[in-house]
Amino acid sequence: MTGLELIPLIVSSAATTVIGANALYLGTAALLYGGLAAGATLLSRALTPRPSVPKPEDGTYNLKQSVPSLPIVLGRVKKAGDYVFLEEKNGIAYHILVHAGHRIQGYFKHYLHDEAVTLDGSGNVVSPGHFNDDGNAYVQITSRVGLPAETAYSDIVSAFSSIWSSSHRGDGLASVRLRCYTAPSKDYLKVYPNQMPEHSAVMDGMLLYDPRTATTAFTKNLAIMRLWHLTSPYGGKLSLDDMYLPDWINAANVCDQSVTNKTGGTESRYYGGMWFRANSDPIEVGKTLDQAAELVVYERADGLIGVHAGEYVAPTITLTRDKIISFGLNANVDPATTVLAVRGRFTDPSDLYNTNDAAIYGNPYVGEDTERTSTVDNVAVQSHNHIQRLQKLAYIRRNGARVSVTAHYDPDNDVAYHRFVRIQYAPKLSDAVIEITSKVTVSLRDMTVAFSGIVVPSGLYDFNATTEEGDPGSSIIIIPPSSAPVPINFDVVIQTEVVSGGSSAAYALATWDSVSASLTYELEWEKTSGSTGPQSVVSTAGETQVRSGYLADGTQYKFRLRTWSGGASSDWTDYEIRTSTADSNPPGVVTGVSATGGSGQVTFNWTAPNSANYAAARCYWNTSNTFVGATYVAPPEYGSPSSADSRVITGLAAGIKYGFIEAINASGVAATPQATGAFTVT
Repeated sequence: MTGLELIPLIVSSAATTVIGANALYLGTAALLYGGLAAGATLLSRALTPRPSVPKPEDGTYNLKQSVPSLPIVLGRVKKAGDYVFLEEKNGIAYHILVHAGHRIQGYFKHYLHDEAVTLDGSGNVVSPGHFNDDGNAYVQITSRVGLPAETAYSDIVSAFSSIWSSSHRGDGLASVRLRCYTAPSKDYLKVYPNQMPEHSAVMDGMLLYDPRTATTAFTKNLAIMRLWHLTSPYGGKLSLDDMYLPDWINAANVCDQSVTNKTGGTESRYYGGMWFRANSDPIEVGKTLDQAAELVVYERADGLIGVHAGEYVAPTITLTRDKIISFGLNANVDPATTVLAVRGRFTDPSDLYNTNDAAIYGNPYVGEDTERTSTVDNVAVQSHNHIQRLQKLAYIRRNGARVSVTAHYDPDNDVAYHRFVRIQYAPKLSDAVIEITSKVTVSLRDMTVAFSGIVVPSGLYDFNATTEEGDPGSSIIIIPPSSAPVPINFDVVIQTEVVSGGSSAAYALATWDSVSASLTYELEWEKTSGSTGPQSVVSTAGETQVRSGYLADGTQYKFRLRTWSGGASSDWTDYEIRTSTADSNPPGVVTGVSATGGSGQVTFNWTAPNSANYAAARCYWNTSNTFVGATYVAPPEYGSPSSADSRVITGLAAGIKYGFIEAINASGVAATPQATGAFTVT
């Protein structure tokens, strides 16, 4: 065994090289002794490209492919889905999109083409308003969270029973059913200004096991996500029995610690979220989570998997000159290797979860095309303060002095399981804290331990947001599509004109204020009762008025107006109520009026006026000798001019009554009512 070396590796760390981070060594040390066959297998796998961690932009569009790899969602993220169903029937398009291949906490917000939408209790999109034009909801969204036994979308089962049944439940798949109704051709661009809606959603992802409470719940804690990843089929494929849970409990508590950001508010130290696919490279996913939470995963002496949390721990091991066999120091003062600025890129929830640039840490005037800059790019980070803290750590580590140490091996002070050690090696380093950044190699043949590290301050994780957190880059402001402007000062006037035969006909003249000569306006009118449907007419571009067709005389109509521009219309104005009047001149008054009461009835008599525009007479009765408040007896009596007419009204209560008769023309314009005097109903 003299040639055997113990290999308790650091599995991955934000401070390690790519080669060191890729050396996943969780319980696989035996592979080193498996010969060339095992080595060849690992080499072939290493040369096979694996999908890396998706960027937020990768989840912008819904994916259509035969069998997409299952998406995994941790924390709160915004992403599009994978199509599993898209069909049309009777002018309705049905979409089913899967956003996660597991149970999720729920959908937080839905978007259609990056427009946040509001749903009513039935899932109908009620805002933005163009999806709910004129009271008609054109889009409906319902969802499933991916329960072990889900429920099929009943409307799709009903509409497509030959290809989709109640057995298509989508067990364990978080999904959305999007139903889009076809809009009329003239309203299509108003309802769907970006064509068929592209759905995406902000969702709260997987429910994760928390060793602190021994319960499973939704969380944004990055240490809890990393614990799940190491014990999942998509990551380390380990079990909870393989994990040293006290370490993970401490790491989760560190992630939960409150920090103060630049605005004076507080946020959790290491919270975030990300999504990836089941076939994504597990090493890349692990590195992303480790970097975001400043975790160092390692294998303990007892074979369990522990983790160093993202915090400074005062060293308990001190290596002095008498314990050190060889010592190398690179003060890192060469201008070619020191870094003057660190850039940052993170997922910004305030910008629809897109990737945004953080403020530069260090010298902001260093150009991008120089080796003296570095970038921290992490899709799991969702806070500007968070990425700024990671940028500062990267700045310190890139510019810190580097050491390489070979020391006598002491089993009681084994540095292999520590993140920070102290070195006293005067005059080069009188008393310095070293963060170990490499594999710690213990040789039983030589009884030595060798490692490399970086000199770091004891305040490595200190961060004053007031002075050290800059201002993030400006986000792209998404301007929602705007419709044509609603008409201003809309008004309707009933006018008349002489038609063939010398008679008059009524029409409506609509007017409005001019906004642009390129706009056209649509006037719609409809009877307030007994309507057979609305009619409409469109104005000439640049005009400020338009007239309706001829209206039925003496009929009440409702009018409204909207603007058209580029094939899309504005919202309608409020209705204006008008009564069409072809003849505004009243006929003459009736003469010879009288009323004779009887048993529960009255007989009205009158002589029609000798007026060419006389059309009919209306009869009224009242309990007092006043026309105000009199009861109208419908329908009116029609007769010829100068003719004697009579009308019997029944169903009256006994008592003294008073009658009134008025002549009207065809437009309903009335002459002065004439009183009949009192009559008695017995």
